[in-house]
Amino acid sequence: MEHRRIVIGDVHGHYDGLMTLLEALAPSSNDRVYFLGDLIDRGPKSAQVLDFVQQSPYQTLLGNHEQLMLEALSGTPMDMRAWQSWLYSGGDATVASYRDTGMMPYKHLEWLRSLPTHRDLGDIWLVHAGVDPHLSIDEQSIEQLCWIRREFHTMSKPYFPNKLIITGHTITFTFHGVRPGELVRGEGWLDIDTGAYHPKSGWLTGFDLSYRRVYQVNVFNNQVRILPFDEVVRQLKPQPIAPPKPAIDSVVQQQC
Repeated sequence: MEHRRIVIGDVHGHYDGLMTLLEALAPSSNDRVYFLGDLIDRGPKSAQVLDFVQQSPYQTLLGNHEQLMLEALSGTPMDMRAWQSWLYSGGDATVASYRDTGMMPYKHLEWLRSLPTHRDLGDIWLVHAGVDPHLSIDEQSIEQLCWIRREFHTMSKPYFPNKLIITGHTITFTFHGVRPGELVRGEGWLDIDTGAYHPKSGWLTGFDLSYRRVYQVNVFNNQVRILPFDEVVRQLKPQPIAPPKPAIDSVVQQQC
């Protein structure tokens, strides 16, 4: 095998946990590492995470938290509504991380604007949140790809006949019967966001697709574990989770 393919879930500013996870994964220069977005917010070192990933050979997607940051900081004059939405969703921790390091967020904004919303690996399709099952790929907007939950997770059949969609965005233990740290597989999709920032979990996940191993570090106690994929994934039947919000103003009220 020429290279491993590794997908890493939502980091949410946990730089130290990410370094421990990468040490356990030990990717070589030939391996391909992909982040699913939400590198920032909630955790203590978002600026450091962005700086590391930007300078690394790894690839990342746009998450809803990066979108919130761009909307908050890209306007002239500043859009106070977007600013408050970002701060409410964990952006206050990101602002503090820039203040602590002396870095300027503007050095990262141009790079964030260039991030793709999805990536096609052939048999695997990476996206932060999911897709609207009623729309073609060309019709999907940032709102679907970075924010969707219920319509995607309750699909009765796979969106792609020959590709597995891997996502982050929705913490896996929010699904019925799923324990903290477990992954969730539905109809044509796999969710690997195990809630690194959440006090109920703390698990940050990297999935080695090539060897079907799940690497996890707990950002609160630094525990590291490596598990066979089949032991840590839970297969779900289509079922509703949280009801959809009526407007984008309410989206930031959801767990994100």
